Amino acid sequence: MIELATASRASTAAPSLFFDRWVDHSSWSAWSPDTEWVRVDGPVKAGAHGVLKPKGGPRTKFLVAECERDRVYTDVSRVPGATLTFRHTAAPSPTGSELTVTVWLEGPMSWLWARTAFRGFRQSVPADLDRLVALVES
Repeated sequence: MIELATASRASTAAPSLFFDRWVDHSSWSAWSPDTEWVRVDGPVKAGAHGVLKPKGGPRTKFLVAECERDRVYTDVSRVPGATLTFRHTAAPSPTGSELTVTVWLEGPMSWLWARTAFRGFRQSVPADLDRLVALVES
């Protein structure tokens, strides 16, 4: 496994407000500017399939691997020779929420993807989480 990025933030907003943004795929481009659009087939739940279009990149199919209301949302994409996982968690805290986003690659070609197409995640994942916190708290 190669961890591409991890980011944690505290927020005064409730975990449910973050979870609502994670499962509202039409809102992703508001806090993730590298995302052009995202669509999911049917209800958003574990096992659902979707497609996302990164700006400047090809359409990418993904699977919702975990979807636990107000707690965790994980999506998994396959690229040749590797699997890319984004895991978003929200935990209640005395002042609101503790949020964590972790992104990793698994598979024999992970090293190549980590050095090429996904090398910018170390900067973009924390920046996206900062934008999401600002959006939800506003």
